[in-house]
Amino acid sequence: MPKSADHAEVALRTVAVDSPGARQLQDRQIAEMARRYGGAGPAPLRGDEFDPPAGCFVVAVVEGVEVACGGIRHLGPGVAEIKRMYVDPVLRRRGLGARVLAFLEEQARAAGYGEMWLETGIEQPDAISLYVGAGYHPRPPYGEFKDDPRNRSFSRSLDD
Repeated sequence: MPKSADHAEVALRTVAVDSPGARQLQDRQIAEMARRYGGAGPAPLRGDEFDPPAGCFVVAVVEGVEVACGGIRHLGPGVAEIKRMYVDPVLRRRGLGARVLAFLEEQARAAGYGEMWLETGIEQPDAISLYVGAGYHPRPPYGEFKDDPRNRSFSRSLDD
């Protein structure tokens, strides 16, 4: 595992959701959410929902190691949903999450989406800070955890 992404080259690669490295990162994200919130964590992603042109899944690679991920999928007319944003804990607070998020926004614009939605929660203040800093605004809860009082949902217009 790289000890730092500060001076290393970071490559963003679009991959299949079911690729081994992407699945490993998603499994780590699910396990972290289970620890933070209890229960089994979020459900595994269905790969076909992230296939281009309506979706994509990306991994960030540092020194040949996949260290961060995220994806977008079609949610509704003109709306893409962000799923499975994750950065290895050793490399957090170094801008990797912001780079993955910016890449996903670019892909969403290219696919014709005008808005992005996402779910996170109160046990993830670092994620909330990332999204708010990137221009996301609170919206009514929706999705898999809409009835959980710890849910925080956000959206952003891509026309900004």
